[in-house]
Amino acid sequence: MSYPEPRYFGDDGEISAVFRPADAEPELAAPSGMKTYYLATGRPTGRQHGAATDGEFGLYNVVGLPPGAGTGTHFHKTMSESFFVTDGAVSLFDGERWVEGTKGDFLYVPPGGLHSFYNRSDEPASFLMLFTPGAPREGYFEGIGAVAGLSEEERNRFFVEHDSYFIDARKGPKVD
Repeated sequence: MSYPEPRYFGDDGEISAVFRPADAEPELAAPSGMKTYYLATGRPTGRQHGAATDGEFGLYNVVGLPPGAGTGTHFHKTMSESFFVTDGAVSLFDGERWVEGTKGDFLYVPPGGLHSFYNRSDEPASFLMLFTPGAPREGYFEGIGAVAGLSEEERNRFFVEHDSYFIDARKGPKVD
């Protein structure tokens, strides 16, 4: 394996790093107390305090996922998704089985890989989500709360627009 082709062609480097302090406000706060920090997005959002990676990756810090919250089983066609548990316990579905992820555990899901996450515990949980390449996930995070009020056609269009393909719940795994 070799390194990728160069993308910077200068001889002296440049000042271009982006720092985000730990006390920066979250970009998204839910009534449940869950907060989502846009650490690095694929494209500038106008709301973020973090870096825009020019499509390389998107990194999000989800803090305080409430008990009983999570997603249905789904996959993405254009990007991988990774999870790194930073606090509490998050049940992670790897396409075959549920595993209980605790602080320091990591799950990588390549494009097309079935996956899900769910907080079965009685305490909030926190984790990092990494998407590669960087996609505009902010629109998904900010719009998912309104999905219940959409027609089936609008809901399907929203999910396809955000590269999220949910499988029929009757075919998918059940959370115990």
